[in-house]
Amino acid sequence: MKLGILSQDINLYSTSRLFETANKRGHNTQVVSYLRCYMNIAKANPRIFFRGEELNFDSVIPRIAATWTFYGAAVVRQFELMGSFSANSSASISRSRDKLRALQLIGNSGVEMPVTGYVHFSRDIEAVLNTVGEPPFVIKLLEGTQGRGVVLTETMDAAIGAIETMKNLDANILIQEFIKEANGEDIRAIVVGDKVVASMKRRAKPGEFRSNVHLGGSVLEYEMTDQEKDSAIRSAKVLGLQVAGVDLIQSSRGPLVLEVNSSPGLEGIEKASGIDVAEKIIEFLEYEIQNRDKSKPIDI
Repeated sequence: MKLGILSQDINLYSTSRLFETANKRGHNTQVVSYLRCYMNIAKANPRIFFRGEELNFDSVIPRIAATWTFYGAAVVRQFELMGSFSANSSASISRSRDKLRALQLIGNSGVEMPVTGYVHFSRDIEAVLNTVGEPPFVIKLLEGTQGRGVVLTETMDAAIGAIETMKNLDANILIQEFIKEANGEDIRAIVVGDKVVASMKRRAKPGEFRSNVHLGGSVLEYEMTDQEKDSAIRSAKVLGLQVAGVDLIQSSRGPLVLEVNSSPGLEGIEKASGIDVAEKIIEFLEYEIQNRDKSKPIDI
């Protein structure tokens, strides 16, 4: 298989693991900076280039940073139009990166998630907070990543003040109920194809409610329940993702899905679970390339 890994840096843990694993399994593998790719869009002849070289891959693995979703998804779409199989389609990447759209689709599919509000006018802030429930509230920037842009507000007045401040900066925000019984812990599941291949629990550092490793959280091995696995798989599928990181928390009403990531990091979960997630992803691509139905329409 001729495989392209679309990433800005081969030295990143996830990129290097995928590159090394694919090479060990005998594939002709190249890491390509998607921001350096340029496209020729012509009638029935889509082409893509990198540093003067025309590219053509059997399969690509997108590792698109949230900042560059629009351009990165366009590059993935061009490869798809050329006949490459993408681990995640351009459409599914765009769906998952639009957090509001993703939550709307996940919630409508019947998967449990925290009660979430969205509002435009400042005069409607208190009304939407009342639909979410009682304080505390979690206020999230739609463009935030790795726990950044997430604030816990203990009172109604604090929530109104935080939201007004963010909206004065032209930020788009979500308002969610705070799940106290989660105790600063969440679950990260890696979904590949139609199964959960690895999972871990993340625990926030003392005094912090966000469990992200980048913010000092710790990770430990965790075996998910069947209900948690089902929620993770259904969330990835409703967004069209074949490779996804799904974040969940435990609540009194069962597992709740927080977020779905189209380019999940592999370092923390491989170390916590002891599972070679990179190999699971390459095995999935091998199976898909061997058995894919090219007559099926592309999800673009």
